[in-house]
Amino acid sequence: MTLTPYQVVAPVISLTAVLYAWNLVFRQKKTVWEACFWTVFWCAISAIAIFPQFLTYLSTVTGIANRENAVIFTFLGVLFFMVFYMIIRIEELEQRHAKMVREMALREAGLDSEKLKMKNE
Repeated sequence: MTLTPYQVVAPVISLTAVLYAWNLVFRQKKTVWEACFWTVFWCAISAIAIFPQFLTYLSTVTGIANRENAVIFTFLGVLFFMVFYMIIRIEELEQRHAKMVREMALREAGLDSEKLKMKNE
């Protein structure tokens, strides 16, 4: 088997992306879950680059006759999952932000959330 330039460059880029993702985890800028997902994604890219016959297996498993279409639909599914995950994260951040702003506003007004709880009881 002779290697093409793409089969050499793609795994090197993939390795760089995976190392960068785990570096962000160790600096506490990304979660382990995000780094694991990033690792799986780039390992898939490397596997497809090194073993292009994997696309035949993927097209058989998905039931799509054309290999290129199988790849496109598979990665569209992965992208939809990523977008769904990001929407969930954004909603969590919005809720945390609203809670912090609420607490700061109460503190600036001279009211503590504990005082308000006592007053309401």
